[in-house]
Amino acid sequence: MKLKSKNTIEIKNLYKNYENIAASDNICLQAKEGEIIALLGPNGAGKSTLMNMIAGFLAPTSGSIKVMDKDISAFPLFAKQNIGFLPEGSPLYADMSVAMFLNYMAQLRGVHKKQVQQAAQTANIVEVMEQKIETLSKGYLRRVGFAQSILSNPPILLLDEPTDGLDPNQKEHMRGLIKQMSKDKTIIISTHLLDEAESICNRIIILDKGKIRADGTYKQILQQSKSPDLATAFKKLTISEEAN
Repeated sequence: MKLKSKNTIEIKNLYKNYENIAASDNICLQAKEGEIIALLGPNGAGKSTLMNMIAGFLAPTSGSIKVMDKDISAFPLFAKQNIGFLPEGSPLYADMSVAMFLNYMAQLRGVHKKQVQQAAQTANIVEVMEQKIETLSKGYLRRVGFAQSILSNPPILLLDEPTDGLDPNQKEHMRGLIKQMSKDKTIIISTHLLDEAESICNRIIILDKGKIRADGTYKQILQQSKSPDLATAFKKLTISEEAN
């Protein structure tokens, strides 16, 4: 039985360099079960890079990442078994039906087929299970990607722009799911939507140029930045140094 106070993710001195650009610059953070953490930052801040490194799809230049107390460089398969990942522009097989795709992903992960139906129901995609992926709208594509991320009911979810392409009703449904699932999971979402971070996340991390500029609750972020609202805090913490 896991203790809620136990770290599920531990990141120390994490760097990712591309020639002269630091996509991640000395990132240090811990995450616990029950947390919904928003990664906020302008384009190119390093949000997707950080998620890809946690998921094990991108190797860091230096530093360490532990998932459930195990270093992912030494136990990459263990990390992937405990993480559900919805990447930006989630790659799907366009010529497969939704059912074929989810069953294929379930087979790869050793997941029972009944969990495919459960994931489809949770993601609200049952009505399109027999459609080819190439025929789906952007909103349905996003929900199919979300369904594959929760197939194995992992303790950690990494969701890159989870409500991208969803209409207002679908966004509300997705946000409700994230809040509900967070009771026994660690969920990290990357989003450009400040209201999303404010409404469903109990912790916000603001990134800029690969660095963590602020980390805390909504109220703590406002206090740290001496701002009246999150939009003002975001601008203050991510403004380009060259603009000063």
